[in-house]
Amino acid sequence: MSDWIAIAKLDDIPLRGSRQLKTDTVDIAIFRTGSDEVFAIRDQCPHLGGPLSQGMVHGNTVTCPLHNWKIDLESGQVKAPDEGCVNRYPVKVEQGVVYLGPLESHDA
Repeated sequence: MSDWIAIAKLDDIPLRGSRQLKTDTVDIAIFRTGSDEVFAIRDQCPHLGGPLSQGMVHGNTVTCPLHNWKIDLESGQVKAPDEGCVNRYPVKVEQGVVYLGPLESHDA
């Protein structure tokens, strides 16, 4: 449990929106869906590196703002007909606080 880091209050992430978390090694996009689920993925589209944190959230999907690639927030997989994937990171919400799990085992 001590490897989990508090990164935000849930209310600081808008519904169907995101926040960006910059680390020394990677930028992470933290998303909150309309159904209040929270996901964390690398903030870089596998197509041309677009900032996914600036994309539009619909359901459990984010659409890259550059070329409309759609990424599933649960799996990190790009939706067909496009191909690719982004790194996912462990995230959880407890008592209104969003926690990010260890990055080293999930970051490529």
